[in-house]
Amino acid sequence: MNELIKMSLKKIFAFFICISHSIFPKKRLFSPLMSHGLSSAVIFAFAGCLLSAALLSCNSDYTPKPRGYFKINFPKKQYRSFNQPGYPYAFEYPVYAEVVRDSSFFGDTTENPWWINVDFPQFNGRVYISYKEIGKNKFEKLINDSYKLTNKNTVKAYSIDDSLITNPNNVHGIFFKVGGEVATANQFLLTDTAKHFLRGALYFDATPNEDSLGIVNRFLIEDVRHLINTFRWK
Repeated sequence: MNELIKMSLKKIFAFFICISHSIFPKKRLFSPLMSHGLSSAVIFAFAGCLLSAALLSCNSDYTPKPRGYFKINFPKKQYRSFNQPGYPYAFEYPVYAEVVRDSSFFGDTTENPWWINVDFPQFNGRVYISYKEIGKNKFEKLINDSYKLTNKNTVKAYSIDDSLITNPNNVHGIFFKVGGEVATANQFLLTDTAKHFLRGALYFDATPNEDSLGIVNRFLIEDVRHLINTFRWK
């Protein structure tokens, strides 16, 4: 058994000598060791340790560290009422959100006086709320336009689920849940089919990423659902 080990070490030593001669022709890889009077057995052991370390490093399992995200401290759920004079609707929204009139994305406030945004500054999130009167606008067209806006996400979405809405105030509508790397994963429409039609969508001012936005999205979707459940026509 010892002879086999010695033969193996000799082969290893010869291998390193050949490599050293080919890479460093004017130098000898182990000549400094031999010049200090080290025996060949010690040199063989040293060479064996080097080769073993190289083999182990090549064959060792590597487990990639999972991607992490910043810890987010969520505020306590508390709500207040939005019931401004002149608006045809009312609802409750979180105290850590702000309601502002929309004048940037959807046009000026004189054309759309009842269009608002529910902003979540802490989370770079926003619920866009648009309102149109049925009569001035055909109900069928409003429904079709709403579906078209949702289906714009189909390129990056892997699923679009819709479910019917009926809240305690007898308000009806549809909730859309979009799965995938999309700008808005939660959208809804509310209507009485006779006079009122409202559409809402939760957006984030960030690159769409289902994993990183997931925890924030789940937190804010509770607020969106609370808005829907407390919504009423005036």
